[in-house]
Amino acid sequence: MVEPNSNAKTARDEAVIALVDDDRNILTSVSIALQAEGFVTRIYTDGETALKALLENPPDLAVFDIKMPKMDGMELLAKLREHSELPVIFLTSKDDEADEEAALELGADDYIAKPFSLRLLVARIKAILRRFDGVLPDSASEADEVPVHPPLTRGRLFMDPARHHVTWNDVPVSLTVTEFLILEALAARPGVIKSRNQLMDAAYPDDVFVDDRTVDSHIKRMRRKFRSVDNGFGAIETLYGAGYSFSDG
Repeated sequence: MVEPNSNAKTARDEAVIALVDDDRNILTSVSIALQAEGFVTRIYTDGETALKALLENPPDLAVFDIKMPKMDGMELLAKLREHSELPVIFLTSKDDEADEEAALELGADDYIAKPFSLRLLVARIKAILRRFDGVLPDSASEADEVPVHPPLTRGRLFMDPARHHVTWNDVPVSLTVTEFLILEALAARPGVIKSRNQLMDAAYPDDVFVDDRTVDSHIKRMRRKFRSVDNGFGAIETLYGAGYSFSDG
């Protein structure tokens, strides 16, 4: 296991995963599983220590617990989001719909309840990293690579997948990886209704199970981000009982 340290990544293709949990057994088992897949791991047992390290020497993705001493996972994510859109997965024993919604609205990319499958966690980590600069460990096969789409312009929206860059009225809007994929799926075909299942397939292309409220929470947070730069933003439309669509009018 790799203990917390300030060592930089030795190569860009060695994806670094930060694990933040006060349960040493969880840290050990998850770290071993990730290292077996070719990842580099850094472990932290409290939120305060983790926050400082995540900002000073960012990994490629972080996995948080909610219940932790000094600073819980929710507060850690809120403070992290003030400075960074680092992909974050919650791995927690708090299997509660309200907690899941709160975590996703704060900007988590995924939420997994304990007890959990190590195989499922690894699959979700790989799914998120594939969308973020193509960062994967050496053990990943070429078949795992996902082609980057060309820049997309829809009315006042501009998206550049290669740089993970989004603007509205030429003003940058910072989106998480999952939010970006959902928006890209909507904007690719303006006016076409996308069901929640279709949006989940776009954001989680590896048959990773997520439920309906996960997409709803990501949409809600995404709208809030766009409305922070344009109070009149209404391009993401809800079609009750059917799904969502994007209007570039």
